[in-house]
Amino acid sequence: MSSRRDLCTRQAASRLRRGFTLIELLVVIAIIAILASMLLPALSRAKESALRIQCVNDLRQLAMSATMYAADHLQRLPPRTNAWRWPTLLQDYYQNLEILVCPSDARRGTPPTDTGSPTLPDRSPRSYMINGWNDHFWRVTGNQNVASYMGMTMKETAILKVTDTVLFGEKKNLDAGPPVGRISRHYFMDLLEPETAGTIGNDGVQIERGAHASQVVGTRSRSGGSNYAFADGSARFLKYGQDVWPLNLWAIEDADRMSFAFRP
Repeated sequence: MSSRRDLCTRQAASRLRRGFTLIELLVVIAIIAILASMLLPALSRAKESALRIQCVNDLRQLAMSATMYAADHLQRLPPRTNAWRWPTLLQDYYQNLEILVCPSDARRGTPPTDTGSPTLPDRSPRSYMINGWNDHFWRVTGNQNVASYMGMTMKETAILKVTDTVLFGEKKNLDAGPPVGRISRHYFMDLLEPETAGTIGNDGVQIERGAHASQVVGTRSRSGGSNYAFADGSARFLKYGQDVWPLNLWAIEDADRMSFAFRP
């Protein structure tokens, strides 16, 4: 009786020591892989959402910097210049150069800029460009030559729809598709500046409209959207193309919003 009990005990102990079989291990690994494939996209979307919100906050700070600058300069926004551009003129108000780079861009690599600029803010990495107010200057001067607007300033009171007029937008920082101008070093978004034969305005090729989407780092997507700051000091996310279609929110006058509209 005792020997039979000892035999049963040894057999039970042997089964406990046996562990998992190869098939059981493979099943466990397969289950883990399936769960990971389901969770990783959700984690990626959550992380990009957090970066997008931080980007909106940075743009809002830039918009408020422009508003404070205008309050100190007879209600006029920073002038168009090729020396001390808006990153330099507004620095006293936003101070930290890091907000010039969208966190999503920081994940992909350093955004390009004009490294030959004389001031540190102007040659610092930068994700954004400011409205060049070309349609307004054209109406004021009667001259469509963008170069003639050098030194001109935009008065805040001339902006008719401050909540729906873009002040800052995200520029292209990746070589991620045609046409010309895939990587932008522009500081001003110019509606009248020729880009390619038969086109007017760089709103079509210099602005990044798919900066934020659930995607692989280093790519852009038409399914996403980008962040914009507006003339009233607010900032918000717009889906791909909503800054230019059906109305071009970079323009001032209603007629210009229609005539310059670009179908994405």
